[in-house]
This record gives sequence, structure tokens and C-alpha cells, in this order.
Amino acid sequence: MAEFKPTFTWLKERPLCFLGFGFGSGLSPVAPGTTGTLAALPLAFVLHLIGIGGWVLALLCIAMFVWGVRICGYTEKELGIQDYGGIVWDEIVAMILVLSFVPFRWSWWLAAFIVFRLFDMLKPWPIKWFDSRIHGGLGIMLDDLIAALMTGLVLGLASWIF
Repeated sequence: MAEFKPTFTWLKERPLCFLGFGFGSGLSPVAPGTTGTLAALPLAFVLHLIGIGGWVLALLCIAMFVWGVRICGYTEKELGIQDYGGIVWDEIVAMILVLSFVPFRWSWWLAAFIVFRLFDMLKPWPIKWFDSRIHGGLGIMLDDLIAALMTGLVLGLASWIF
């Protein structure tokens, strides 16, 4: 049996899945996680422009994380496929969280994007440990939260050194 391939029409009929797929960015046939992470950039940009950044944005990310557990769990259930690559709400929330604490400059945002993607793709310890043991919506969200925290540590260390 061929793997189910969701479509934009399928997402429009399921609003939580539309969010789970990052407003459709997770439908990308190539690197949906990277595409989902890219989708976070204009959202974070607009939030910064209207004055939502730093700890306020981080608190918003906590709410988006909590909602994300439900969104990703529901989307996974609707798909019938565990931790489907097109579910990218986790990347969006994690990237916005990282961007809430880096300077609002393109060079920092580029560094944040690259470091986060590396952590998310390579899944070094402890990301891989949690990813292999915690499933469902929480599991989908948690590994990216840890990748975001590790990205923050690396960028914080880099800003301290340089």
C-alpha cells in the first residue's frame, strides 16, 4: 500500500492539521522540516515589528508549545502515520522561540536558522534520546524544543566568545 500523501485540500478540511502542517509549508516535497522552519521567519519578523519579542515572545511560544502538543497529536492521528515529516508546527514554534532571544539582525537570524536545523536534523544526545522514547504530540514537540534550547546555548556561547 502506498503511503498517504496529504494535499492542501485535505488540510483545508482539517484546520488543526493545517496548523500542524505549518499553514501548508509541511507539504513541501523536499525538506519539509526546513521549509517549516523557514515559515517561522516571517511570523517572527512581524511579531518583532509590532513589538513582541524577548520574554513576551518566549511566553507566547510556551502557549504555542502547549497547543502544539494537541495540534501535532491530532494531525498525527488524522494521518495515521507516527511523526510524519510534514508536521512542522514543532519547527515553527521552536524557531520562533530561538528568535525571541537573538538580536533582531539578519546575521543572527541566519546563524539561528542554521544551528537549529543542524540540531533538528542530526538529533545529537539528548534530542535523539527523547525523540526515540516520547511519542505522540508531546514527542513531536519536545525534540524540537530541546533543539531550540541547545541552539540558544550555542548562540549564547558564540556571543560571549565573539
